[in-house]
Order: sequence, then structure tokens, then C-alpha cells
Amino acid sequence: MERLLKFVKIGINEKIYIKDPESTTLGKRIVEESILLIQEIGFEAFTFKKLGQRIGSNESSIYRYFENKHKLLLYLTSWYWGWLEYKLVFATNSITEPREKLRTALTIVTQAAEVDSNFSHIDEVLLSKIVINEYSKSYLTKEVDADNKEGYFVIYKRLVNRLSTMIAAVDAAYKYPSSLASTVLEGSLHQHFLKDHFASLTDCHEKGDPTDYFIELVFNALNTTPNG
Repeated sequence: MERLLKFVKIGINEKIYIKDPESTTLGKRIVEESILLIQEIGFEAFTFKKLGQRIGSNESSIYRYFENKHKLLLYLTSWYWGWLEYKLVFATNSITEPREKLRTALTIVTQAAEVDSNFSHIDEVLLSKIVINEYSKSYLTKEVDADNKEGYFVIYKRLVNRLSTMIAAVDAAYKYPSSLASTVLEGSLHQHFLKDHFASLTDCHEKGDPTDYFIELVFNALNTTPNG
């Protein structure tokens, strides 16, 4: 099974990039080093010129893969949500009991990221920090509706839908499964952000706290317990 997982490819909307960065060594290096650089200096200060200097390549070579840094951010965040989706599907596929399946899914989407050896050119821990700090910048733009029509957020929306379906399977009478699912995904990012930067505004200080909090929140909303 581990050998099969090494051939997993996270599918990203082809409209986000000009040339698939997964198709070349340079493209993979652009992705790898952009994660390191954005984490170091932040998305606002990040430029293709700085990235080019870092990888020892012309700025123009990066533009052959991505139209601008916004598209690169969309690529990175889409990859992250696709990676979470792949982990969620793999972890829950054989679980038939609805509460156990939902609890497992909530753990996957809210826990702190760990490095996944199946994707050697991407540091999932650093990428998760970028998503926590920068994801809102990918959609809080004037172009959000046009980007949405182009399908740039389809992986994130699909992940919300998967979680919503699991919530409905536990309590079919609950009226807000999609609202609760999207609240979990967005809220998890926010709680991890607060934990790192505004510790006095959250009670989630320990390693597993965000996950424990959202499991309790969801199952209380559904008026049931994780174990029935």
C-alpha cells in the first residue's frame, strides 16, 4: 500500500497554472522553495524576483509556470486542501459506523500537520502554516466570484461537502450540515492562528486541543456523542 501511495498525485485545476509544476524538476523546485520563502517573509513581501534569486533562476522562468503570485498561492492552498482530502478519504474509507467516521474525519482536518513522506518536494508542516496565515488572501479579493466560476476553490468546496455528508449521516435532522462543515475548516485555521499569535483568545493551547474542541463542538451540535 505504501508503494501505491507514492504514486498519488494531487490534482489541481489546470487553469491555475500555465505549466504543471509537477511535470519538471524546476517546477517542483519552484513549489518547494516558494513554500520556504513565503513562510520566511510572508506573502506580501514575497515576489517572483526574490524566488528566482533563491533558486538561482531567471524570474521569467517562474512566469512560465504561474501567471502571478496570486495564482501560485491558489496552487499551494489547493494542493493543501487536496492533500487533506486524500488523507481524509484514505483514513475513513473502510469505516462504516457514522460517528466513528465523522470523528476520524474531524481529527484529520483539524489536527496539526505532519510531514508526509509520499510527497518529498513539499513540506506539509510549513505549507499548513502558510494556509493558516495566508489562505484568506486567496479569496478575499475583488476577483473571488470570477475565480470561483473558474473552479479555483473546487477542492476546498469538495472537502466541505465530504464533511457535510458525514455530519448528515450522523444526524439527518440537523439543518446546517454545510454551515457546520465550513465552520470546522475555517475555524480550525483560526484556532491554530490564535494558538500561535493570540494565545489569550483561545483555550486551545495543548497539542490536541483544536481537534478536541471541534469534536466536542460538532457532536454537541448534533446532540449525540462521538461514541454513540
